[in-house]
Formats: sequence, C-alpha cells, structure tokens
Amino acid sequence: MTTTKKLKLSFYGGTGEVTGSNFLVEAGGKKILVDCGLYQGSKIGDARNLNPLLYNAAEVDALFVTHAHIDHIGRIPKLVKDGFRGDIYSTAPTKGISDLSLVDSLGVLGKEAKRDNHPVIYHEEDVTRAMKQWKTVKYHEPIVIGDFSVVFRDAGHILGSAMVEITYNGKKILFTGDLGNSPAPLLRDTEAVTDADYMVIESVYGDRNHESVDERKKRTEQVIEETISSGGVLMIPAFSIERTQDLLLEINNLVENKRIPPISIFLDSPLAIKVTKVYRESQDFFNKEALGIIHGGDDIFNFPGLKLTPTTEESKGIIDYPNPKIIIAGSGMSNGGRIVHHEQHYLGDPKNTLLLIGYQAAGTPGRMLQEGAKKIRINGEDIDVRARIVNISGYSAHKDGDHLFKFVKATADTLKTIFVVHGEPKTTMFFVQRLRDYLGLNAYAPQAGESVELDF
Repeated sequence: MTTTKKLKLSFYGGTGEVTGSNFLVEAGGKKILVDCGLYQGSKIGDARNLNPLLYNAAEVDALFVTHAHIDHIGRIPKLVKDGFRGDIYSTAPTKGISDLSLVDSLGVLGKEAKRDNHPVIYHEEDVTRAMKQWKTVKYHEPIVIGDFSVVFRDAGHILGSAMVEITYNGKKILFTGDLGNSPAPLLRDTEAVTDADYMVIESVYGDRNHESVDERKKRTEQVIEETISSGGVLMIPAFSIERTQDLLLEINNLVENKRIPPISIFLDSPLAIKVTKVYRESQDFFNKEALGIIHGGDDIFNFPGLKLTPTTEESKGIIDYPNPKIIIAGSGMSNGGRIVHHEQHYLGDPKNTLLLIGYQAAGTPGRMLQEGAKKIRINGEDIDVRARIVNISGYSAHKDGDHLFKFVKATADTLKTIFVVHGEPKTTMFFVQRLRDYLGLNAYAPQAGESVELDF
C-alpha cells in the first residue's frame, strides 16, 4: 500500500494573466521549476521582471521548459544570473528556438531599459550560461530528479512544444504549457492524456472558439484580395514562432495555386527568418500532411514573391517597393519589433489593412487596435488609425474553449484537482465554472504567489 505524501505547488507567474509562466514543485527534498517566462504588457519586458524572484534560485534542482515562447522562457537568463546552477530540460527545437529568441529579445529589452532608465533584465552572457546548462530530451524519455520522474508529452502548440508530466509516489501532475490548436498545418495533434491526478492547464481561449480552418483560409484569401484591389499594404504582426510558419505555408498554397495575383511579400523579421531555418531542420516533428507536401518537392517556406529582409537596411527599403504588398513582421502584439515602424507609416491610410492573427494581451498596442482605437502612440508620435483592422483567430496556436474542455474531459475521471492558469481573469473563471458545472471537477484559479499542498 502506497503511503500518502505531500507535494507543494507554488504559482509564481502566469496566474490572472497570460504571461510570466512560472511554477515551482517541491517534494522529497527536491525543487523543480516548470517554465520561467517574461511578464509582458505594453512593453516586451514589463517592469515586474526586474523584481526579485519569489524563491531562492540557487536551491532549484532543475527547470523544465514547455516551449520557446518568451512568456515561458524570458526570465531563464535572470534565473541563472540569480544563482540557478541546475539542469534545464526541453526538446531539441525548444532549446534551439529559445537560444535565438532570448538573444533576439536583447535588442528590444535594451531599448526599453534605456528609454525607461532601468537596468536590462538580462545580458547575452546570461543567455550563454543558460545554454550551457540546457539539455535536450525526446518526448516520453524519462528524467529522474530524486523521487520525481518527469517526461515530456507532445503539446502540438509550436515546434518542440511539450506538456510536462511529473510522477511522484505513483501519482501524476501534468503541466500543459500551451496546448496546440489541433489539427495544425505543420505539427502533430496534441497528445491525449487520460491518467492525470492533478493538472495545471492554460486557459487563453477558455471562453470562446476559433473559426474553422476552412473559414480561416477563406478569410485570409479575402483580406489579401481586398488589399490588392485597393492598392494598399497588408501588415501582419506575426509571432515569429509557429504563426509565421503556418502563414507562410498558407500563402505558399495561395501563390502556387494562383489564387492571388503576383505581389511582393516581405518576411521582415530576423528572428522569424532564423526560426524558419530551425523548422526546416526539424521535419521529424511535422505531421503526415506537411511531410507529404515536402516529400512531393514543394519548399513550403519559399515561393514566388517572397522576400526576406534580415537587415535593418533591407527593412527600411520596403517602403520603396510599390503597393500593393504584404509585410509580415514581429512582434505579434505590436509592442516592439519592426512591425511598429510599418504601423507608424501605414496605419493612417484607409487603403491599408492590419491583419491580427494572434492573441493580443491586455494593455498591448495590438489589443488597443483590436478593440477599435482611433489613435495610437508609436515611437512618441500620435497616429490616426484609418487603416482597416481585421482579426482572424483561427491562426491561434492555442486550443479554443471547446477543445480545452475536450482535452480535460479525457482524464476527468482521474483528476482530483485542476488548476486553471495562463488566461485573463474573466476567461479563466468562465473555464473554471464550465469544468465545475459540466464535469463536476474541483477546478480552481490560483492567485499570484499562492502555494498549495497536494496529497501524493
């Protein structure tokens, strides 16, 4: 007979909001972190990231990283800087993309720090040190830390994304990270889980659903055609990881099937260009459909009209190309990166279109534009918004409300408690109530800094 033990779970980020993911598990004299992400809002790096960590970094034995989005990895260099000397574990693509993303973010974080007269959250040497501590593992390959056994399961969210399943004293707690909007254009579906005792689950879209894939494709084609007809510029603030690659695949299909006229299409994101190279080298993570296209001889990330602009000079030169044209640039929430310069130049013209294809966090310029702002401040200049603003949620890399519910339902019979995190308060509480009402679960939305003891 197994003796009941206690496991302490602490929520140090990603509660009551969609950024700053950071959870600590303690039992049997060991401490394990899951994710250590950046807080974000109107800026890439919120001032809260400068606050001391709420635990002793030197006492943490290991860090498990679900995926390479900055709101899940952005404080790892700070963790290392503050004394963490344990191993960092993730899949190989997550490590590769994290290295690129953390170094890429330094430029924007440095500009913000200089403008706001505060220290930089981390430096390049902190990233280098973190990468030396970083180990890669495959899905389902167990890692033993004291009495913990940890495996990664395929989350289907972005390339290499994983759920973290921790087994202790014969029971399992699952950290979902972000769950993918399956079926996805490139990646395999989210792996089913049927035997979790406890779960920490994201809820970004817990209160609403996405358009279907067919509707998304139809609306994208329509927006492109309308912008071409008006002789305007289509700006797409895109997350460099996954959203950009999915979008390139769909535009590739439109171009090669002659569904849209020839047009200049700029991928104006150094990070997205580098990340796309990682995608090219990681095809064993793709689904059968994407592999079939590739094996048929189609380079899905290269097509007529596509122009890569990695340098600042090339980016500035986009303005000299005649309209109509499409510009895909980061950041996805318009709170930094090259997209803000294009918005500054093109938002004032009603012939132009801004297409939002990702989640826009509260307080970000992208959210303000999504909600109909008629004026927005960019680089110290007030810009009148006359361009058309279009939102297509079907490109989201997150599961929507119904699919989150379906994922939980598969293991509802084994769950003792489910903690709902990584969502805005209204959305999280809607999903909590749905899980309580329709599955009879002990669902709970933890508060920032809260700790709970679980029976194991």
